[in-house]
Amino acid sequence: MSEYKQSIQEAQRRWEEETLHPTLARVPERKERFETPSGIPIPRFLTPADVEVDYLQDLGFPGAYPFTRGVQPTMYRGRLWTMRQYSGYATAEESNRRYKYLLAQGQTGLSVAFDLPTQLGLDADDPLADGEVGKVGVSISSLRDMEILLDGIPLDRVSISMTINAPAAILLAMVIAVAKKQGVAPNRLRGTVQNDILKEYIARGTYIFPPAPSMRLTVDVFRYCADHVPKWNTISISGYHIREAGATAAQELGFTMANAIEYVQQAINAGLDVNRFGRQISFFFNAHNNFFEEIAKFRAARRLWARIMHERFGATDPGALRLRFHTQTAGSTLTAQQVENNVVRVTLQALAAVLGGTQSLHTNARDEALALPTEESAKLALRTQQIIAYESGVADTVDPLAGSYFVEYLTDQLEARAQEYIAKIDALGGALKAIEIGWVQQEIQEAAYRAQQAVETGEQIIVGVNAFVEEEDHPPERILKVDPAVQEAQIRRLQEVRRTRDGRQVAQVLRRLESAARDPNAPLMPVFIEAVEAYATIGEICGVLREVFGEYEPAVTV
Repeated sequence: MSEYKQSIQEAQRRWEEETLHPTLARVPERKERFETPSGIPIPRFLTPADVEVDYLQDLGFPGAYPFTRGVQPTMYRGRLWTMRQYSGYATAEESNRRYKYLLAQGQTGLSVAFDLPTQLGLDADDPLADGEVGKVGVSISSLRDMEILLDGIPLDRVSISMTINAPAAILLAMVIAVAKKQGVAPNRLRGTVQNDILKEYIARGTYIFPPAPSMRLTVDVFRYCADHVPKWNTISISGYHIREAGATAAQELGFTMANAIEYVQQAINAGLDVNRFGRQISFFFNAHNNFFEEIAKFRAARRLWARIMHERFGATDPGALRLRFHTQTAGSTLTAQQVENNVVRVTLQALAAVLGGTQSLHTNARDEALALPTEESAKLALRTQQIIAYESGVADTVDPLAGSYFVEYLTDQLEARAQEYIAKIDALGGALKAIEIGWVQQEIQEAAYRAQQAVETGEQIIVGVNAFVEEEDHPPERILKVDPAVQEAQIRRLQEVRRTRDGRQVAQVLRRLESAARDPNAPLMPVFIEAVEAYATIGEICGVLREVFGEYEPAVTV
């Protein structure tokens, strides 16, 4: 130990004896043990004797390996993060109006929410879609819906993010087809398709096909976009939904990275160049309540990913080493009680994302624990980002919390704990195997149970829920309700599309799709584009794939 550190420790021992212990005798601390939600012990304070940072090895400079301090040299001094509010409901017309409204209010990118039938590859008139059309997102059955959804949206200037997974390639094909109609070449498109099927098996449940063909679809998007849509993020590997299911920050980081490793390995196995497709990989993280742990999580994620890509997969292109991510504030933390409190929660979460260096951000609306956001609450959520960006000053310097003993300690701790989860998953045979045997799901369930216990015992305070409760709560006067007539209107449009399209052309392209799906080496994206341009519906296209691939049935665990 250096003489400097030794002098700090000696001074600290004197301080404890002369100052700390007398204070504790008079005023004990609030808890016997302080720790983050991930179980990381929180020291009373930290000194240079506790935290050893190799600046060049562990932090480096912004925009340079290992990217701990950010993926761009100037970060928000050059360009602010993309303000990308996640929205979409009812019909394509309604959602298009909401997108134009948000863009007029200063939003800088679109994020499309799809309804459950669309996410499950079902047409609006499918019996299984009854009662769900347009409820949690916009209903898209055919290219006609996508044309209306994106009408008047300049696809060469506005980036589009789509939260869609099992049928992700089909919805991307629709965007490409609409762009062509607008005269926008695919190589000018910017955006992201989530396309992360592994987290669906873990946490969300909107899967269609078994893992192997699902991974084939994901890799097929990698291949096609590397050749034709180079500015498009071909996957947004999501820790968000893993966290919403109950995972801790350390688990969110570890399990997301393990899934990412699986995708990269599958792409390499398919013959793709890691330095090429790696540039189009992006991530999606949750911004939760524990302010400093969340900031440290984002910093640890960048460093961990750079090291994984370089040391494990041999990537050398800086673009393939940079972890670029979208953040959404934590929906699971929003409360139906005292909904105005959610504005404060979202503000803290958004600030953590910005201090952690996010590339784009969605801020939840105050009323989302009750319903889809109203126009007014969606605007306030956007204004929250704008106030952080333009009034707080936090965007004026890069990685302002670097060098904080506590933040660097948490960054190191989270990286180490994530690596432990990755090592366990490697030992089980990789993320796909760990998911198939239910190990990841069990770990998340146990973490969720512990978190709920903490709330029920009062160990974890939730303002307005288990403390500072008001006898009379006052919900918002207005919440958004989707008119049941939306389903009827959507079905009528779908029937009109079927009447007016060239039925013979549709039948021919669906036969070609079946043939391509049965050939494990055949590319599928070009056929998807042909199919949607012929106005084949998402249900018809996924129906062909269901016949060839089958449907996933999760194993029953006792």
